[in-house]
Amino acid sequence: MDLSLIILSYNTRELTGKMLDSLFHCMERTKLKYEVLVLDNNSQDGSVKYLKQKFGSRIRLMASSKNMGFGKGNNYLVRHAKSDYLLFLNSDTLVLDNAVEKLYRFYRQKEGRFAFVGAKLLNQDQTPQPSSGPFYSLPVVFAALFLKGDYWGLTRYSPAKVREVDWVSGACFITRKDHFQKAGGFDENIFMYMEEIDLFLRAKKVGLKVAFYPDSVFIHVGSASSESRKQPILNVYRGFIYLYSKHFGRLQNRVLRLMLKCKAAVGYTLGILSDNRYLKETYAEALKMV
Repeated sequence: MDLSLIILSYNTRELTGKMLDSLFHCMERTKLKYEVLVLDNNSQDGSVKYLKQKFGSRIRLMASSKNMGFGKGNNYLVRHAKSDYLLFLNSDTLVLDNAVEKLYRFYRQKEGRFAFVGAKLLNQDQTPQPSSGPFYSLPVVFAALFLKGDYWGLTRYSPAKVREVDWVSGACFITRKDHFQKAGGFDENIFMYMEEIDLFLRAKKVGLKVAFYPDSVFIHVGSASSESRKQPILNVYRGFIYLYSKHFGRLQNRVLRLMLKCKAAVGYTLGILSDNRYLKETYAEALKMV
């Protein structure tokens, strides 16, 4: 088996179906021997029945009786993968052209140098989606919270050339199973968001490098499994707090919480002034969190 594709699904029945359609179309002429592993994280939208009926034996479908989250679910599938090469792919992606084989071939050429390689992600309108960046040091967090860091390329970016980076998006990256295990796999205490940042921080500590490869291209919808508009923001808050408590010192943790509190206070105040219920509820919960 040349490649195991690792896919989680949670209440994204239609998106998962479209993603798998695009994947199998992309792989029609490939000579790679591959398997597609799909874990349904206890979806309530009929995903399991739908995927069984539509794709049958073309996928190895597993169903969990509870939502294990991103990290634990991916680790579970890795344990069942038959190949030494793993491609992690979100259910809300679409495969363009020959993206999977391009990524695989590039990785095989460069695996002596890079342990993890991420592909280029596009938004639905096919504009570049920032999907790599520097680790979230305090200056980077400040830029993300207060300076529109993504817009200026300070916090996340989408390079036009092959480039070594600190991290790539967990929505699409390839690695070898032994590298993934050497880095410790995904931290199962993180339910959603920041899992890849934590993984690549640990990878760096054991000498494993990460690269961005722009010639393999996927569309990524983003936040498709979120149950409400406010959850992505609250999950980012949880992710920052957990990441800093795990990897950084006490003083840096205090500064981080101060920045998060300031950001939440500004968001809550704007919600009051504009009578915006979404802002008020979201940042009231964020304030409690910090």
